[in-house]
Amino acid sequence: MKPEIQRISQISFDQSVICILGSDQIPERLKLSKQETDFAHTQLQTKEEYIFINSYNRCTYLIRLKEGIAHYKVREELRRTSYNLRKLIKENNHSELVITSEKTYNGAIEDFAEGLLLSLYSFDKYKTKPGKDDKNFYPKKLLLQGELMDSEIKWLVDLTDAVYFTRDLIKEPVNQLNATSLAGEIKKIGDSAGFKVEVLTKNKIEALKMGGLLAVNKGSVDPPVFCILEWHPSNCLNKKPIVLVGKGIVYDTGGLNIKTGEFMAGMNGDMAGAATVTGVLHTIAKTGIPLHIIGLIPSTDNRPGGNAYTQGDIITMFNKMSVEIGNTDAEGRLILADAISYASKYSPELIIDIATLTGSAAMTFGNQAIAVMTNADRKYINLLEECGNDVYERIAELPFWDEYGELLKSDVADLKNVGGREAGAIIAGKFLERFTEFPLIHLDIAGTEMLRKDNYYRLKNGPASGLRLLSTFLKRIAANYSEKR
Repeated sequence: MKPEIQRISQISFDQSVICILGSDQIPERLKLSKQETDFAHTQLQTKEEYIFINSYNRCTYLIRLKEGIAHYKVREELRRTSYNLRKLIKENNHSELVITSEKTYNGAIEDFAEGLLLSLYSFDKYKTKPGKDDKNFYPKKLLLQGELMDSEIKWLVDLTDAVYFTRDLIKEPVNQLNATSLAGEIKKIGDSAGFKVEVLTKNKIEALKMGGLLAVNKGSVDPPVFCILEWHPSNCLNKKPIVLVGKGIVYDTGGLNIKTGEFMAGMNGDMAGAATVTGVLHTIAKTGIPLHIIGLIPSTDNRPGGNAYTQGDIITMFNKMSVEIGNTDAEGRLILADAISYASKYSPELIIDIATLTGSAAMTFGNQAIAVMTNADRKYINLLEECGNDVYERIAELPFWDEYGELLKSDVADLKNVGGREAGAIIAGKFLERFTEFPLIHLDIAGTEMLRKDNYYRLKNGPASGLRLLSTFLKRIAANYSEKR
């Protein structure tokens, strides 16, 4: 359950408060006693991350902004402090908690609130007897006090709502959320947020001859689905849509190239790209961003049962290109390729795919950066990098040279679905590039999404990596369109 966000004009004497300070000055509206004020001033000199004052009838948390670092890092440090405070906040069992600031930058309150909301998330849907640590002693309400814009508060609420349900989808086990169930959840979210959702079932997928999606699905007892999400407001600013494509592998065993050891753990989260695209559409629709956005989500599980596709098979994709299967555990690129080909029917301005695609990306950048490969105009990458810094979902670009594509050559088909051991993330991107003539940005979130431990407020086992990045990116694109008018 996510805390409710409300705005207030004044702080009452008995309300617990988090105050973000841009200087050592303690605001009088906190109503601290002289002894408490003197204690706070003494602690501020020690440069502690935060100061906690436990009064008889309330708690006060003071946070001093860091100095001497880039502004985007100041914002991130504030979000991280919220994560570090979450345990103490839970223990104090506040029914409500005020967040305010003094002499800070515009947006400091929202940044801290965002970090705290994302830190307080938990998935306990299937717990029948939660222990003491699982009772979610977080505040039922976060009360924001300061000069705040209604539009920014709405953005905070809608964006964090999207992160919460996206994380819920990622954490669902496959026995509760197969491809068909995922489509049902996406439809519910679309109805709630106001964007259209069309679900293509297996018969339609067969009629479209989406050979990649159908091949991966051959080992499963559950049918595949292909979801088309669309937000097309009457006041949209772009003449050509931006298409988002999300990988929807609800469980990946590796197929006949079955995963070994611990590599199968957490593979219910291999549909994080699909969940993230859904979350982005929700945020854009709920906040009314005036852009035409289409989301494409191919979905199935990848299993070694039945008539599972095999190494050496030759399949025909949606765009009629033939592909030799070199590894059945390189399935994500097959279903994405069909969706990227399908995207061409919209003559898009830009295609962005997002997927937990390769271990290579995780090995290259760890959990610190989303791997990016692109042939799109540099204006998009520059803006994406700027947005990545702002929300601290940073991107790191890999080369996209034609020579890497040479490694996908096949003796018996148009191309293979794998190359050699080296440059695996790049080769996967080059494979996808072959399926469209429109500008493509490929985001590989394997390192930033498949977390085995918390990375501050990016919580383990599915933090919804890329959702805040893409939502902010699209919001800025809309703003840029408006400025040019």
